[in-house]
Amino acid sequence: MEIANCCGSWWQQVKSYAAGFMERLKSGVEGVKEFLSTLTSDERWGVMLAFEEVEPEKFGQLLAVAPDWVQWMR
Repeated sequence: MEIANCCGSWWQQVKSYAAGFMERLKSGVEGVKEFLSTLTSDERWGVMLAFEEVEPEKFGQLLAVAPDWVQWMR
């Protein structure tokens, strides 16, 4: 049960980061990269999953302008 609470809490935090990520999209790729650089690797991947889930069309647009986005996850 404790693990579920931990993961649920983590996911809620990631979703809040995803909201910040989506705001940064307005400032372009460099703003997005800067924002992601402040997160852990797990948080970065979580943000991208949440972003794809909530905004699949915008996620596709991001992939089109930044095909190397996977490099940002390191």
